[in-house]
Formats: sequence, C-alpha cells, structure tokens
Amino acid sequence: MTWDEMAPLLWEATWQTGVMVGWAAVFTVLLGLPLGVALVVFDRGGLRPLPVLKSILGVIVNVGRSLPFIVLMIAIIPFTRLVVGTTIGTAAVVVPLTVGAVPFFARLVETALREVDRDVIQAAQAMGAGRGAVVWKVLLPEALPGIVAGVTVTVVALIGYTAMAGTIGGGGLGDLAIRYGYQRFETAVMIVTVVVLIVIVQIMQSLGDLLARRLSHK
Repeated sequence: MTWDEMAPLLWEATWQTGVMVGWAAVFTVLLGLPLGVALVVFDRGGLRPLPVLKSILGVIVNVGRSLPFIVLMIAIIPFTRLVVGTTIGTAAVVVPLTVGAVPFFARLVETALREVDRDVIQAAQAMGAGRGAVVWKVLLPEALPGIVAGVTVTVVALIGYTAMAGTIGGGGLGDLAIRYGYQRFETAVMIVTVVVLIVIVQIMQSLGDLLARRLSHK
C-alpha cells in the first residue's frame, strides 16, 4: 500500500480514535468523579460515614476493574445496543469504554482525595463549613493536581482500549491495524499505526503532566 492510499485511511482512523477517547473521557469524568468522592465521603471516618453503601460501591468498582476490556465489551453488548441502538461503530464503542474506565478513574480520584491533609479538612469544619462546602472548596481543589494526573492516566488507558475495540469493528487505529496490518499483511500500515498511537500517548501524557505540575505549584 502506498502512502497516498494509506493517508486517508490513517487520518480517518485517527479522527475516530480521537472521537472515541474524547467522548469516553468526558463521560468517565462526569461519572467517575462523583463516584470517587462518594468512596471517600461514605467511608468510615469520612464526612458522611455510610459504611454499607461504601462497601457496595467498592464491590461494584472492584468488579468493573477486574474485567478485561475485551470481555467487558462482549458482556455488555445488550446494554450498548439499548443505549445507542447498535453494537458496531465509533458511537457504540464509547459505551464499553466509559463503563470500563469509570471504576478505574474513580479509584484514582479516591486516592487523590485521601492524600489531602486532614488538618485542612478539620480547619474548614471548625470554621463552620458544611459537608458540601468541604468537598467543593477543600477536598477537590486540594486534590486537583492528583485528579488531573488521574485523568491523564485514564485517557492513556482509553487510547489502549480503543485499539482493542477494533476487534469488534469499533473503528479507529486499532481497527485499521487489524484489518490492514494483520488480516491483509500490510506491515507498513501496522508500523505507522503503532507509531501514531505512541505519538498520541506521549502528547497526552506530556500535556497532563504539565498541567498537573502547574496546578501543584499554585
């Protein structure tokens, strides 16, 4: 395959990967952030101790994290069809990507929040701050660098997940690598696809690290 033939396919696949990762990252943050906060707030010694609820959420998160992504994609096919009406294509892959990434990100958020100095929380409570104020004005701002680092790690993981999504016709760089690089023995396509994935990961990791450092300095 010549470069002129490969370029349009590569551009389309890169765009599809970006769309999948972008939407999945947005939904993951929207769902995983409050879940991570709940794991901390409802824990023993938390702002609103509810050990039973915390244990239930912990089990759900652990189950979600324990499933390999390729298994998860197949297992939730009925749910994916219910949400988007299909199980093939870029839109369909966003569903398992989100389901797989939310528990992972929630644990990262939980870890970042637990690193916040207890003295800061107690000082806010001593000044009369309610639970909501402590979460929004103390916990989240103090843990923001760690949360941003968690978002970066999650996005990098999502990029890897999209490559596996190609096995079920999800589109993107993974699909391109499988259809042309593997099934048609186009070694050049495989090499270029791998290089593009590496470049994307490096860019995302560098941007995330830079933002986390700047927030930490502030």
